[in-house]
Amino acid sequence: MTAFVVPLVLLANGLAAGTLVGTQLGGWPLLASLPPQRYVHAHAFFATRYDPFMPVCFLGTVLGDVLLAAGAAPPAARWAFGVSVPLVLAAMIISVTRNVPVNRWVRTLDPEALPPDFAARDPRPRWGRWNRARCALAVTALLTNCLGTGLLL
Repeated sequence: MTAFVVPLVLLANGLAAGTLVGTQLGGWPLLASLPPQRYVHAHAFFATRYDPFMPVCFLGTVLGDVLLAAGAAPPAARWAFGVSVPLVLAAMIISVTRNVPVNRWVRTLDPEALPPDFAARDPRPRWGRWNRARCALAVTALLTNCLGTGLLL
């Protein structure tokens, strides 16, 4: 089982972490630099591209890590895979409670008729902070999964 699950965990976690790092390096700086109307248009475009990809990657990582942490691996490897579980769960919770609601709200906006109080409600600073947090969590989980994989060798 380990020989089958480990590559899937590394793939799922690597794709999730890589997507979030890519967002931090390219997507987020672009969104942060745009005027409000262009931001709303671009954010709505980006936000629809990541569902259901990211949830599947996060869920696959958690399920695989739970199997590996409970499996027949050496204790140190089980510990490393187990450490990844709360990291990815925290990234998932941030996604569902912080980033997804912003994504949904922005998709309801008409870029040509933004609410008069949009400047006061501009979600970019808040969304950016939470995105950095979930990126750090996903990358840290990937590092612990790599450590666990190394301990299997």
